[in-house]
Amino acid sequence: MKVFIQIPCLNEATTLPAVLASIPERIDGVDTVELLVVDDGSDDGTEQVARDHGVKHVLRHTRTMGLARSFRDGVDYALAHGADVVVNTDGDNQYPQERIPDLVRPILEGRADIVIADRQTATIAHFSPFKKLMQRVGSSVVNRAADTDLPDAASGFRAYSRASLMRLNIVTEFSYSMETIIQAGHKRLRIESLPVVTNPKTRESRLFRNDFHHMAKSASAIVRSYLMYKPTLIFTTLAAVFGVLAAIPMVRFLVLWARDGHAGNIQSLIFGAIMAVAALLSVALGVLSDLQRTNRVLLEDQLERLKEIQYRRSGE
Repeated sequence: MKVFIQIPCLNEATTLPAVLASIPERIDGVDTVELLVVDDGSDDGTEQVARDHGVKHVLRHTRTMGLARSFRDGVDYALAHGADVVVNTDGDNQYPQERIPDLVRPILEGRADIVIADRQTATIAHFSPFKKLMQRVGSSVVNRAADTDLPDAASGFRAYSRASLMRLNIVTEFSYSMETIIQAGHKRLRIESLPVVTNPKTRESRLFRNDFHHMAKSASAIVRSYLMYKPTLIFTTLAAVFGVLAAIPMVRFLVLWARDGHAGNIQSLIFGAIMAVAALLSVALGVLSDLQRTNRVLLEDQLERLKEIQYRRSGE
């Protein structure tokens, strides 16, 4: 049993030593614990700091490519080197690395495919009330999209089984956290939550400029995931809304026409016709999206089989 602990970093030369020092060297039930640092184009010597502290596995991007790409490249590297479990943490020492054995245990015992740490955001002192509210709202929206019940969907402190990583495909460029939950929920993977207490804040987030930027990026990722996995729900809802907006002015037109006996209020008829066309387009787009979803499922099945062949050959 081999566990890879991957640490995506962007200019974390100051905090990385503390992260590496706090990671357990041994985990019960695990034969080998490997550390992997993914340097996402740092210019402060993060890569050299990692090597100076004995990290054998270091990936470096020549320019910053984002957290999602760093996660995906790290996972590819870990799977190619025989990882049975991949743990993701951060280089800013936000997460309690001593809880990694607890994070891995449900996977080792066969109870879960993915384990996500619950930061208990309501208790984090440096989170503003607005940010705490947005965390709750964001987690609620993700849970609705994924048919899950997770208290902290945005947490990056996670453990994934090898089998779950074979089935997940990252397509966003912003952050993998919400996308992987939605995919995992629809692929019926077992997800557990583990309450943890985070370390004191060391710096501002480099993933987004402010809370509103984070909200916009997260909303975009959630909408994309909804379109991928629940297109019928979205376009059926749109068709119903446009249908109601079409019916009201058309009924008004017919009532007034029957009462007055002449063709007036033509604006209601025009508006109703436009809304009716929009409703029909929504139905058509829903059918096409559902057909595309079926094709995507087949393609993902083929991709999973290709991954199994690729990583089996790489590990031999």
